[in-house]
Amino acid sequence: MPAQLVKFIPLLAAGLVGGCGAFYPPLDVVESVDLSRYAGKWYEIASYPAPFQAGCTGTTAEYALRDDGKVTVVNTCNTGSLDGPVDRIEGSARVPNPEVSAKLKVSFFPPFEANYWIIDLGPDYEYAVVGEPSRRFLWILSRTPNMDEAVYEEIISRLPEKGYDPDRLVRTLQVADGE
Repeated sequence: MPAQLVKFIPLLAAGLVGGCGAFYPPLDVVESVDLSRYAGKWYEIASYPAPFQAGCTGTTAEYALRDDGKVTVVNTCNTGSLDGPVDRIEGSARVPNPEVSAKLKVSFFPPFEANYWIIDLGPDYEYAVVGEPSRRFLWILSRTPNMDEAVYEEIISRLPEKGYDPDRLVRTLQVADGE
């Protein structure tokens, strides 16, 4: 098994354990998500540390709609530094319940799936916050490699009401805008 794939195996366990949301208060998601607007490239601004992302910098996620209604997911990062080797994994996502478009299931190793819930979203889809019911994982994403600090502070100020601890967030090293 390629080394890059081994890093993502904990995601499988997280998906299985994270699916046991009965031990946590309900996690609210945004009212709806237009996946055609959500598609495209996102830069990771901050996240809760996760073993499957250890050493990652310049992390991005790209989403593309497919003809079968699913979404292709490509996660990429540089290992160790922004100039480090590229680590890439491709998977897919689906919306199990079309009435709740902000709750997706993502899979990098079928048939295992993990929750991918959009819990905050900018009005112009300029940022997104992704979590899951156990609150073990959290990602703040932006359409640009760097986020305005005031916007970031507003986002993290809303996290406690969703059951997330902003102090656990680690900023992701990204390239400068325009590079």
